[in-house]
Amino acid sequence: MNRLLLKPSEAAELIGIGRSQIYALIAAGVFPVVRVGSEMRIPARALDEWIERKLKDSGQRGTKKSQRRTALEG
Repeated sequence: MNRLLLKPSEAAELIGIGRSQIYALIAAGVFPVVRVGSEMRIPARALDEWIERKLKDSGQRGTKKSQRRTALEG
């Protein structure tokens, strides 16, 4: 069974970005978080949905360098 909630570091590793980048995306509201006590968790489904949005966006806009950078920012 796959886990439903991921630690930020686990989510970052899964999508191939650094921990500071995942925290920046959380702070920007790109990923919702679930608080479990004092700890933060990201729903795995939110990662899947984000990837799907990015795939749709990249198919519509091309792959210019500035667009790739924007995709990483959320």
